Amino acid sequence: MFPGKMDQFIDNLPPMDLMRSEKMTFVQLIIPAESAHRAISYLGELGLLQFRDLNAEKSPFQRTFVNQVKRCAEMSRKLRFFKDQINKAGLMSSSRTVLQPDIDLEDLEVHLAEHEHELIEMNSNSDKLRQSYNELLEFKIVLQKACSFLISSHGRPVSDERELQENVYSNDDYIETASLLEQEMRPQPSNMSGLRFISGIICKFKVLRFERMLFRATRGNMLFNQAPAGEQIMDPISSEMIEKTVFVVFFSGEQARTKILKICEAFGANCYPVPEDISKQGQITREVTSRLTDLEATLDAGIRHRNKALASIADHLTKWMNLVRREKAVYDTLNMLNFDVTKKCLVGEGWCPMIAKTQMQEALQRATFDSNSQVGIIFHQMDAVESPPTYFRTNTFTNPYQEIVDAYGVARYQEANPAVYTTIIFPFLFALMFGDWGHGICLLLGALVLIARENKLSTQKLGSFMEMLFGGRYVILLMSLFSIYCGLIYNEFFSVPFHIFGASAYQCRDSSCRDAYTIGLIKYREPYPFGVDPSWRGSRSELSFLNSMKMKMSILFGVAHMNLGIILSYFNARFFGSSLDIRYQFVPQMIFLNSLFGYLSLLIIVKWCTGSQADLYHVMIYMFLSPTDSLGENQLFWGQRPLQIVLLLLAVVAVPWMLFPKPFILKKLHTEVRQPCHSVSGANCFRLCNCLYTTYDGESQCFSSCPAASLGRISK
Repeated sequence: MFPGKMDQFIDNLPPMDLMRSEKMTFVQLIIPAESAHRAISYLGELGLLQFRDLNAEKSPFQRTFVNQVKRCAEMSRKLRFFKDQINKAGLMSSSRTVLQPDIDLEDLEVHLAEHEHELIEMNSNSDKLRQSYNELLEFKIVLQKACSFLISSHGRPVSDERELQENVYSNDDYIETASLLEQEMRPQPSNMSGLRFISGIICKFKVLRFERMLFRATRGNMLFNQAPAGEQIMDPISSEMIEKTVFVVFFSGEQARTKILKICEAFGANCYPVPEDISKQGQITREVTSRLTDLEATLDAGIRHRNKALASIADHLTKWMNLVRREKAVYDTLNMLNFDVTKKCLVGEGWCPMIAKTQMQEALQRATFDSNSQVGIIFHQMDAVESPPTYFRTNTFTNPYQEIVDAYGVARYQEANPAVYTTIIFPFLFALMFGDWGHGICLLLGALVLIARENKLSTQKLGSFMEMLFGGRYVILLMSLFSIYCGLIYNEFFSVPFHIFGASAYQCRDSSCRDAYTIGLIKYREPYPFGVDPSWRGSRSELSFLNSMKMKMSILFGVAHMNLGIILSYFNARFFGSSLDIRYQFVPQMIFLNSLFGYLSLLIIVKWCTGSQADLYHVMIYMFLSPTDSLGENQLFWGQRPLQIVLLLLAVVAVPWMLFPKPFILKKLHTEVRQPCHSVSGANCFRLCNCLYTTYDGESQCFSSCPAASLGRISK
């Protein structure tokens, strides 16, 4: 009588919405072509219908609305281009709402094309102006630095020149074989002596390799002078400021000139002509400076005009991106629908929660009215063979816990939802490890700040880390509260104990307290009222005591957690009517777990209550090695040894009971399902459906979900 009353009591319990996933129904939609877009858009705003792809055999390029999807993809590319340009210009997308009339997709496509063409043209003009500005700036720097090289090479003292003439150039034969440096030092113009030079500018990090290559190409018959540019120059491609170096190469001969020019081209060095006449140098410098001033003003005006255009785009960028993203999602969904034979209606199928049927019908009626369609949208339920998808209703509090559970695995349809228990278990297990009420207060303050600014932060674009913290603000809140609670139990405030709930139960043996860390303290009053006594901190047995306490506490919570999981499997098996799982999975698992680890938890509790000095390691090890030997001083209660023998035998029996019967029974049932129609009765089919497959609404749908029925071997 007792099992029957228990079953009746369980059946009479009220249903829990969060306990299991929502009941789903398979629906079919017949939508007129003129209201299809608006209907899918309204259903997408609800987010309560999962469509089936009725065109799975077609490639993406063979579907009906492929052109619209391509247009949305192209608009998305343009919007990404605008976003990159806005970020590169140092502007930010405006978060304020800009009053603008609703714009359709065609008008938006035209606007985006115009803006893109305008931006590309402005960028092209800006790049050309920037390149001209950089060339003039480099020319100016080369003129300033190279002139100093040329003046220093021709402005030597007269005594040095006379001495050079007397000692070096007196021999005419030597002049023919004079070195390049000596030819440069002769008091003759460079063009008369055959000495030439090339001036230019190159990136600073290339100078050493550039000089080495010139030396090897000319076999040392050149003179290389260099000087830092003195100011950084912007690279028009990467927009980075680059340090450059001015160089002047003196050489002799046309062949050397050709080699040097090729090397300059290979290293990306820009060469500029510098006249030897000082008056011409000054005139060119003034002209270059004047042109630089004009170009700088033109560049500033172009940048202001470009930033103004980008700012106007930034005001609407978020709205445009949302519109294009929504339109692309609508057309992707429309590609999952089929046209009927007349090409006037679209047929769609999908799953929706039972509780959402009224909302969906209202949305479809609104779509029909707004599109001025003369024909309404047909919405009706259908039977389906496959298992429905899993859908859980969540809110801002339960959503992060549901995501944590889904990260490990999504529950099957109508299975018990572990996220309900995770809302308490997850933050509490965190607190067991964290366990510091000082750190818990810091977490609490952070969680309260996130919750207090919830409305403001929800409308802002946060980084990946901040978005994760904001999404789990209620998880952090519970973790902080449990951490404060466990920290009070551990008596830790930033790892420092406090006498919060009164004085310690222990005191020193004498007034000097010299033996506190060697012999120990003595107990003189009742135990500390709440949590760990602060005198344990710093004592010689602190580590062994706290580690033992926390390890045993972890075992207790771990065993309770595993028992909860197995109990949930019982409710799942009972809900699906699977007696096979109850007999050969739930029962042996409970016996095996509690015969070993449940018994260990019992020993821990008894030892704490009685204050026994029994060694639990010894008890558990010799429970397997020598179960019939006497426990001696490790015995905690009367009848412990025969109880251990019984529990050990139950654990040994539970292992084959749990592993072997269920696979063979499933194999037998699978063989029976594949038998011909005349050998499988309707009742047997219903039994097979309960054992192997999920039934949705009871016996009335057994035949629609039974494999034999799907093969056409059993008729209803």
